[in-house]
Amino acid sequence: MKQFLTLGFSLLVFSLIAQNTPHNPTSNHGNKFEALGTMLPTPNEYRTASGAPGHKYWQQRCDYDIKCELDEKNLKLTGSETVTYYNNSPDVLTYIWLQLDENQHNSVNNANYQNSSSFGKDVNITTLQRLEEAKTDNGYGDKISLLTDALGKNLKYTINKTMMRIDLPSPLKPGQTFTFKCNWSYKIPDRIAEFSRGGYEYFAEDGNYLFTMAQWFPRLCVYSDYQGWQNHQFTGNSEFALTFGNYKVAITTPADHIVMATGECTNYTTVLNAKQQARWTKAQVAKEPVEIVTLDEATDAEKTKSTAKKTWNFSANMVRDFAFGSSRKFCWDAMPAMVEGKKVMCMSAYGKEAYHLWRPYSTKVVAHTIKTYSKFTIPYPYPVAQSIEAANGMEYPMICFNYGRTEKDGTYTEANKNGMIGVITHEVGHNFFPMIINSDEREWSWMDEGLNSFVEYLTEELWDNKFPTRRGPAFGAVDYMKLPKEQLEPIMTNSENLISLGNNAYTKPSCGLNILRETVVGRELFDFGFKEYSRRWAFKHPTPADLFRTMNDATSENLDWFWRGWFYSIDPCDIAIDTVKHAVFADVAMPAPTNNENKTVSLSKPLVNAFEDISKIRNREDKRIVFAVDADESLRDFYWGYDRGNPAYDSTIKVPVSDRGGREVLTNDEKSKYSNTHLYEISFSNKGGLVMPIIVEFTFEDGTKEIERIPAQIWRRNENKVSKVFMTIKKATAIKLDPMKETADVNESNNTWGNVDAEPSKFSIFKAKQAARGSSNGVNPMQALMPKQH
Repeated sequence: MKQFLTLGFSLLVFSLIAQNTPHNPTSNHGNKFEALGTMLPTPNEYRTASGAPGHKYWQQRCDYDIKCELDEKNLKLTGSETVTYYNNSPDVLTYIWLQLDENQHNSVNNANYQNSSSFGKDVNITTLQRLEEAKTDNGYGDKISLLTDALGKNLKYTINKTMMRIDLPSPLKPGQTFTFKCNWSYKIPDRIAEFSRGGYEYFAEDGNYLFTMAQWFPRLCVYSDYQGWQNHQFTGNSEFALTFGNYKVAITTPADHIVMATGECTNYTTVLNAKQQARWTKAQVAKEPVEIVTLDEATDAEKTKSTAKKTWNFSANMVRDFAFGSSRKFCWDAMPAMVEGKKVMCMSAYGKEAYHLWRPYSTKVVAHTIKTYSKFTIPYPYPVAQSIEAANGMEYPMICFNYGRTEKDGTYTEANKNGMIGVITHEVGHNFFPMIINSDEREWSWMDEGLNSFVEYLTEELWDNKFPTRRGPAFGAVDYMKLPKEQLEPIMTNSENLISLGNNAYTKPSCGLNILRETVVGRELFDFGFKEYSRRWAFKHPTPADLFRTMNDATSENLDWFWRGWFYSIDPCDIAIDTVKHAVFADVAMPAPTNNENKTVSLSKPLVNAFEDISKIRNREDKRIVFAVDADESLRDFYWGYDRGNPAYDSTIKVPVSDRGGREVLTNDEKSKYSNTHLYEISFSNKGGLVMPIIVEFTFEDGTKEIERIPAQIWRRNENKVSKVFMTIKKATAIKLDPMKETADVNESNNTWGNVDAEPSKFSIFKAKQAARGSSNGVNPMQALMPKQH
């Protein structure tokens, strides 16, 4: 028996070693198509192999009852909270951890994660001042003045930088709750100077403040089945892991402030005047945004600063955080949006500096965003969605802070308008990722930023087919992926260790998901899988494995090769045409078509400029799609018309996607039929290392084109070189790989054979557009930009 046990153990060890040992590096057959296996955590009763929550899945809950006061004169916030923590885990807890994010601003109690520095670029007066400040306490950060249990008995606690541990008076068993009270205060930082998520912005011109209060109260860390306590220090880079719960929050501010916050205000009747209350009532059924607080009212409030106080009460259920904005500068407008029969109040607040850009756009962008995200994920579940202008971009449940100010005369550039639309879409979209599909941002930034950037891309595409969206088209990742390998890092890199956060957490994941949707899986299957992931993990804590497994499970596609290559490696896509052999049909065996050929896809409008990607083309040709700027023509400004002057499209592109298999010898009649058939044997090499589908465009003597699509699995038996025979009824004059830039190929110089027309440069495209537009309309752009008064 002992011998059998020893043998069994040896086999187990050998199996585990084999799973983690790379194949012979000199072999043509590597491990790019092997299952992820032990790279993913072992499925269990909490998280299944299908990617769904298991039958014993659990998560904690934490409810807050908070009272706070914003002291504008002294730039200080004081608060008290009663917190009830629910232990839904199967574990006995002897302590709990809370986040004290404001300690990030303290010169002594911050996380003290330091980066490499050197003379020159890293040494200036600011860094010298901070090096000096680090030697003494600058007074910022959370000051805990009381911490007791529900009966008022003091609790023992320990603060370690940005984390606070509370030692429980008795073990907290599964199914039990623990209630405690905490009083705290902190100096509010200058958000602009500190480049902080929360704090104040001071407007010297009118002597007023705009407060964005974020990460402002002691909050419970997440305790989960896959990690235990997520109590990694907050450095200001990677964001948050938070526990769902219900909130009741009372916010006392100067009486002339307007407060916008997570959740619903429960005392508008006491904090709004009669006119504002009437406008709020009108807004409930409005078709256009209604100003609750007008520009004139906000401007008047700036001049006469009230010394009285007012308390705003808010309630929010099943949220993971709470934030608010407060200022007498705020104009405020609102309108409802219907999401699957449920009314959501979409709102915006902004100062006079942003009025002429935000008034016509912000709330409509909020409405468009929640409706579009709801189609691709789950129906928006909250009663409110709002956007606050605060010269930044940051997200919290039901509220976000964004940028987009005009010139002093009210004019704005097209880039400023598009930037505003983009940041509002992105930050409002964060309500879904990670506010509802609640991933761990501190561990995997890409799970919220990347997924959100992807759906932002889909949403911007449906706003306006010519919107200059950045993070979505496959070619958007090329500039990053072609960098030297020492400058690259896998998407799966921990958030704190990322060198290039924008590329790794936003752009590359978003582009990868779009490649899956448009090129690998197809829209229908991908959309089903992505919605299923969102449905399964709404109001839960998903991990990367849950996403990967759900997409495999819901699409019936084994995408491990894609997850391995795109998310775990730094290999770029660089597929080259090595050789092309051409023959006219002779007495040879021909491939016989099977009965499961894919349908032909007609693409009548090819890529014509840097923003013309395959998603734009398919969206434009899908007659079921109505873009926001077409459904609501009030969204069209001067720039909308100015951008319609693109060069004429080539209507000859057709995309038959064929799948041929088997071989047979043709009869004489068949030989006669195919006597003018052309055969092309093309050999390809994978120079970049990343396996991808092979997309081949043939250009024929008569100028027509045809595209063949070969799935990535062609590389599964040889990851370095493959060849493929193609059959055409016309003679090709040119062959080109990836003509629509769908695979993020980093080197297009080896993608062609024959007489391929050189692609126009960006400058030549610009000149063509200018010529097409001409000056016939006689419109002065700056005059067209002048906003109308509302």
